[in-house]
Amino acid sequence: MTTEIFFSANMIGVLTNKQLQRMLNRFNLGNLISYQETSKGVGKQTLFVSTTSGDYVLKGNPLYEGQFKEEKFYVDNLNKLTNLPVPYPYIVDEQEDIFGWTYAIMPRLPGMHFTDQNKKEKLNKEEKKRIVELLVNCLCEMHQWKVEQYGEFDSKNQRIRPFESTYKTWLYNRIRYWLKDAEKYSVITSKDIEWVEDLLLSCEEAFDVLNSPTFVMGDFKADNVLVQRLTEDWKLSGIFDFTTGYFGDGIADLPRIVSMYIEDGEEELAKHFITAYFHRIESKEAFKERFKVHMLHQRVLDWGCAKAIDNVTWDHNLSFSEWAQRYTDFVTSI
Repeated sequence: MTTEIFFSANMIGVLTNKQLQRMLNRFNLGNLISYQETSKGVGKQTLFVSTTSGDYVLKGNPLYEGQFKEEKFYVDNLNKLTNLPVPYPYIVDEQEDIFGWTYAIMPRLPGMHFTDQNKKEKLNKEEKKRIVELLVNCLCEMHQWKVEQYGEFDSKNQRIRPFESTYKTWLYNRIRYWLKDAEKYSVITSKDIEWVEDLLLSCEEAFDVLNSPTFVMGDFKADNVLVQRLTEDWKLSGIFDFTTGYFGDGIADLPRIVSMYIEDGEEELAKHFITAYFHRIESKEAFKERFKVHMLHQRVLDWGCAKAIDNVTWDHNLSFSEWAQRYTDFVTSI
């Protein structure tokens, strides 16, 4: 279920002090002091909980059966295989007697989202560049987790389940599916479809020969990363939310950050992010072609979602291909 796309979530709703204390008692996490909604919890699945033993995050009412067991698998392995600041230990309670649904509770990581930090105090050019390098370091360390086959985690059988066909077939079919789905909410012209198919065809060989399955977070963005200012530097202090993790091509984790920088008018930071990542990775073959396809995938999702919920932030007169090409072609200028 990791590679399903969720445009909405099951909210945890209103909880009582009594329920939260029962949860804390179950895992010896102290006495409840306070709780509040998380500022970046778009899906409303999370809650900050402060107790006499520390600060925690409650994540509840799963999107699908096994969501939290799956996230625990990723967190446990990243904690073992890397030095990344993941929310470990990631405790899962499969009993539903307290809230009516299963849940996970984990340590609250320190720091703040670097986009919030930028608003709070204007960051200079070197600080922004340093944060880009922290993001690259994070991805490179995360992508060191290599496996033998492309696929997704099966929480029922506790194993990696290979995609039914090849990784390329899975990815290409996914792009075509969500492009077709976008027709429900927007105009997708024959020219748009032709442009997509031409791009996919031109990049086929890159994926035909690709054979380096690695962990992909699937949602690597500013909202899921925390940073802390040190005396004379910055450090990555948190990486979390592995709901959409799977095993594929690590370059798939680049588009959301690149898109953010482009949309913020920070194209030089976007270029620095891409080039710094490129110089660090082993699998450099056909990098630009792979990036184009992964960026197309992300743009299809973003277009369809924005059109569906009427949250378009770009020129309404742009066709899909006109809008998306700016992003897919960005890598060619580097």
